[in-house]
Amino acid sequence: MSTDTLTKDLEDEVTSPEGVEPAKGRTVQGHRRLLTRRDRITLGLMAGLPTLLHVALVWVTALASIALAFTTWNGIGFDSIHWVGLQNFRELLTQNPQFWPALEQNVIWFGVLILIPTPLGLFLAVQLDKKIRFSRVYQTAFFLPVVLSMAVIGFIWQLVYNPDTGLINSVIGANAPGHYIDWIGDPDLNLWAILIAASWRHTGYMMILYLAGLKGVDPSLREASALDGANEWQAFKNVTFPVLRPTNTIVLVVTIIEALRAFDLVYVFNGGAEGTELLSILVTNNIIGESSRIGYGSAIAVVLLVVSLVVIIPYLVATFRKERRS
Repeated sequence: MSTDTLTKDLEDEVTSPEGVEPAKGRTVQGHRRLLTRRDRITLGLMAGLPTLLHVALVWVTALASIALAFTTWNGIGFDSIHWVGLQNFRELLTQNPQFWPALEQNVIWFGVLILIPTPLGLFLAVQLDKKIRFSRVYQTAFFLPVVLSMAVIGFIWQLVYNPDTGLINSVIGANAPGHYIDWIGDPDLNLWAILIAASWRHTGYMMILYLAGLKGVDPSLREASALDGANEWQAFKNVTFPVLRPTNTIVLVVTIIEALRAFDLVYVFNGGAEGTELLSILVTNNIIGESSRIGYGSAIAVVLLVVSLVVIIPYLVATFRKERRS
């Protein structure tokens, strides 16, 4: 048998094992088409429809709000839309006595969330990551407020803060006639009372985020630090916390968003009364109501968007640059 004949027989055995030829119309194994036309149509619908809805409900409405910020419109008919340029922004910054207090309240809201519940959530995550007994039960208990809607949380804390039958006044003895403490109605107290309720929810949120981040810490790094004689705090500071840099970025962005979009809890408590004014409350009060000023409310929403971007974008750029260098 010649060499050419032997080579041809071996190729036939490889391409057609056991003498079976490939079926007509099909490609050889290894080059088989993985997706049929029906599969591509199904995947296109599954990815395309949510994308269209997202663009229509988020991006189109956001761009429309930016455009309306330079107009006056009472919401009745498109013929009542009139271009006014920067007039809404000038009025907002110079003539609205509620704007600067509302912006200050949003800054306070962010400061409290980043300084109190965020470190507390990190502390709980570190403790639960040690595989203590009943850790699943603790995780469920701390995460439960995150599952609840902000409106439900508001109703729960209204019962806690009730000046007559509330838990706090009953414990400290401030529920007697003439000695009531009005946690929700007092302008000097209501913001801090609402922030306690918001921190209760935010702590569980931060705990879950940090627990997910701690799963990415290589156990060998902790073992190496222990062999080098590092105590628990030194191991966390020099090993664990640097690894959590991506998680810290997410936490910061989430906290900023939570502070700027705060609305539900405040509106359930007292509708944004004195002492609890927020930019989101001003947007709602100007857009919804008998004297609807959609253009002016949109201008406030644009300011809210700009504030969030000014804070978030530089931090993200700096973080990503550090990751690329490392």
